[in-house]
Amino acid sequence: MTKRLRIGVMFSTTGSYGAVGRTMLNGAMLGLGEVATSGNGLEIEPVIVNPGGDLSQYRALAHELLASGVRQVIGCYTSSSRKEVIPCFEKHDGLLWYPSHYEGFESSDNVIYTGASPNQHVLPLVDYLAAKHGKRAFCIGSNYIWAWENNRIFREALIARGGAVLAERYLPVGDTDVDRAIAAILEQRPDFVFNNLIGTSAYAFFRAFRAACRARGVDQAAEIPVASCTLAEPELSEIGAEAVDGHLSSSVYFASLAGAANDAFTQAYATKFPEAPPTSADAEACYIAVKLLAAALQQAGTDEASAVRAAVADQRLIAPQGEVRIDPQTYHAWLTPRIGRSTAAGQFEVLLEAPEPIAPDPYLVQTSPRFAAAMRSPLLRLVKS
Repeated sequence: MTKRLRIGVMFSTTGSYGAVGRTMLNGAMLGLGEVATSGNGLEIEPVIVNPGGDLSQYRALAHELLASGVRQVIGCYTSSSRKEVIPCFEKHDGLLWYPSHYEGFESSDNVIYTGASPNQHVLPLVDYLAAKHGKRAFCIGSNYIWAWENNRIFREALIARGGAVLAERYLPVGDTDVDRAIAAILEQRPDFVFNNLIGTSAYAFFRAFRAACRARGVDQAAEIPVASCTLAEPELSEIGAEAVDGHLSSSVYFASLAGAANDAFTQAYATKFPEAPPTSADAEACYIAVKLLAAALQQAGTDEASAVRAAVADQRLIAPQGEVRIDPQTYHAWLTPRIGRSTAAGQFEVLLEAPEPIAPDPYLVQTSPRFAAAMRSPLLRLVKS
């Protein structure tokens, strides 16, 4: 007997981070298409909404979805949007499937987190940068909780390794006036820049910083590399060919990964969305969320939040990045950290990777006290020097 269920899909496909939102929607829709043809007895109707990057719209649309009887929603990219809607899910007893890397220090009975926790992307990047590029950082970010918290974690971890943050600068989300920040970076001459700008702000920064360095005879990628925990393949095309290469990204997935599961994923994605940029960690996290949700719905036999939440802890998924499962203590995902470097072809070459998935540690209580001590053994193994 086929069971028909409605689920919400809520991404900002327009606005300052619309490029990311579109690839997240694509990842979710690819997963839903595969569920529809899997013969597992589920018929899922997606209810797609677009908040357009407007925080007030996130809350209004989440309330509208939940009030209409939807109990499961895959959505949100920014931490500010996630914070905006969580009270709605708690009030109406729904589940938000949050498919984005984030800053951690959060847990809710009404959220399943399929993106990376700080120990899966920030701390590996600190170790890599301190070992390969130096210990003097300049932090820049969009002026909201993601950048504030990521920079705090990064700063404390770098200081514990004998490093220093020379300065921090924040721009409003969507602001592209980056010249003063770039002038400050060039004056300080850090060993690297830790970037937490998002969307159009980030793309403008990458272009302007490369141009400013070139005008001064500075090989930006080699001398002052920019490292991010957000930069993904679709955004490389937004940056443009003149500044696309040589950027570092700490992520759990890159489209260039070798393996049968990723080959099938990237081919299916390209077939379904032939005009879209390459797939990315954001698309994969949404795809993972759909697959885990479908398996949990099938096991639970209902879309009631507590039953689905209990069922998802039993699921194991061979995802494009490798094995993924949900930790029953935190309801965050076990994921495989990697560090990549962007190429002129608009892809990432993988430099380092963990040999297996690692447990999420959203509060950084297991990884190291106050994120301080360097890990006793290297988390990542060398792929390419």
